[in-house]
Amino acid sequence: MSTPPRRRAPTASTSWRRRCCAWPADRGFEVHRLEKRPGRPSLVAIARGTGTGRSLMLNGRLDTVGLASYDGDPLGPRIRDGRMYGRGAFGMKGGIAAMMVAAARATAHGPLRGDVVVACVADEEHGSSGTEEVLESFTADAAIVTEPSHLQVTLAHKGFAWFEVEIEGRAAHGSRPEPGVDAIAEAGHFLVALEDLGRRLARGPAHPLLGTGTVHASLIRGGEEPSTYPARCRVTLERRTVPGESAGRVERELTGLLDRLAAAVPDFRYRLTRGLHREPFQADPEARIVRTLTPHAAQALGHPPVVHAEPFWTDCAVLDRAGIPGLLFGVDGAGAHAADEYAGLASLDRLTDVLTGTIADFCA
Repeated sequence: MSTPPRRRAPTASTSWRRRCCAWPADRGFEVHRLEKRPGRPSLVAIARGTGTGRSLMLNGRLDTVGLASYDGDPLGPRIRDGRMYGRGAFGMKGGIAAMMVAAARATAHGPLRGDVVVACVADEEHGSSGTEEVLESFTADAAIVTEPSHLQVTLAHKGFAWFEVEIEGRAAHGSRPEPGVDAIAEAGHFLVALEDLGRRLARGPAHPLLGTGTVHASLIRGGEEPSTYPARCRVTLERRTVPGESAGRVERELTGLLDRLAAAVPDFRYRLTRGLHREPFQADPEARIVRTLTPHAAQALGHPPVVHAEPFWTDCAVLDRAGIPGLLFGVDGAGAHAADEYAGLASLDRLTDVLTGTIADFCA
């Protein structure tokens, strides 16, 4: 008789996803698993309302950055001095826990008038395919993204656009320079011009919360061996954008810069390719969801919440593009992407209270 295959023990990420399914299901939520990209599921839990009120989506990402850089056991949470330590505690499993508990508390005594949608999504750390997949089947009248914000009301964040510039040279033997064009040396002209662009952006018009856009070279690749003039050099760059700046505008900006180099530098030839790009985000401070959450935050904090913006990108922009007004509000803590990460437990309690009150008011 053949031996049946042994089941592999669930990984920490698999166990986390299962809990995100089982916990709301045990509390009467309607649970949907979406997995257009195999191995990258998103989970949507819905407490259906009576159909006569406004719906609210709470959105948080399941993914974290890698584990290798963490100092200690990244998946063994530790509680010390009022803090929970572990990879993702701050960014952003604390926010997911708060929105799940808040949704359950707000609907514990019966349905509200509007739906409460809890979306635990994949892939925000790269391309946001999780939220985009959720939006193919679900929508809401407003959204709260629980990215860590130190309990500050975040109404704007930057976008980004990635580009690759290939500088074309001409290969030749190192002993015969006449026919060769050194693509790496030619790329140097571009890097100097890119640095100058960054300085000009810093001196330009500034967004009131976000400041100015930025640009930097992220990767450079070129050459084959010491004795050959390199035929090509590729530079990958990132342009961080503020509201009013689009990927198309950035592409025109870079094309103009490169065209000027091609006219001024002998043998300078290039190819520009647009990569991943995401829009910046700007909320309406008078939107109903902002006016609903702000007094609950003030009550929990004991003072009016700080209104600010973040330089990083979040799924708020994807939701806003889909016509769902929103904001970002999350826990206090530190260590996102760092060797030691934690979320403050007191802030987690406050966040849960703010979300519970906001859900009850907005969906009433």
